[in-house]
Amino acid sequence: MRAGRKEVFAALRQEIRRLDGQFRPHQALPFGVAEVDIRLPGGGLARGALHEVTESGSAAEFSGSATLFTAGIAARLKGPVLWCLNRRDLFAPGLVNVGLHPDRVLYAETFRERDILPAMEEGLRERGLAAVIGEVTRLGLTASRRLQLAAEASGVPVFVLRRWWSVAEKELTTLPSAATTRWRISPFMSHAPPAPGLARARWHVDLLRCRGGEPHSWILEACDAKGRLALPADLADRPDQAPWRQAAVR
Repeated sequence: MRAGRKEVFAALRQEIRRLDGQFRPHQALPFGVAEVDIRLPGGGLARGALHEVTESGSAAEFSGSATLFTAGIAARLKGPVLWCLNRRDLFAPGLVNVGLHPDRVLYAETFRERDILPAMEEGLRERGLAAVIGEVTRLGLTASRRLQLAAEASGVPVFVLRRWWSVAEKELTTLPSAATTRWRISPFMSHAPPAPGLARARWHVDLLRCRGGEPHSWILEACDAKGRLALPADLADRPDQAPWRQAAVR
């Protein structure tokens, strides 16, 4: 009943915005993993929307799973990607490994973090971008609403990577925002391969919030050279990955 009520309200909001001349439907980008896409309204990730991605797990402030997860999504879109940041720690070969060639990336480096969100918003005014990505610690409701509205107007997906370097900064990533979806990515310990380099890494992928949907968790193989995720073969027969989902949210 609750899910049905949410769908009715979402449809009403869309109709109001359509009558007001503000609604522009945007095609969703599927992950290509049925177990994930079925949980997302429209069967995939909304394009003209703001999405928030956070790293989790041990030494999360230095890990790159969330970055690669986001880069893999951008790799499956056509066109240049605007990446806004204020630290020179983006590893280009890592982007290549998930299908995002550095030639497609436009870097906007700022001296202060507070300039990143305005740079993202300015980038959304330009035509032809496949995605806009920004790395920030703080993301307030007002700023996130501005990005959400800018994303809707442009039809371009916007991704905010939450970065932190202290416990106090990490707490800021739990505050609410206007993002359409909120994701938490962390490495998952998989079985040792028969030889080094033969197995894909695995991630805990937690969908913490989804407008028009429900939270969920999966164990997935990390993005391949074309930015595609996959359901591990040894977990595919588990009903809805229930044991792993429970472990992921503890």
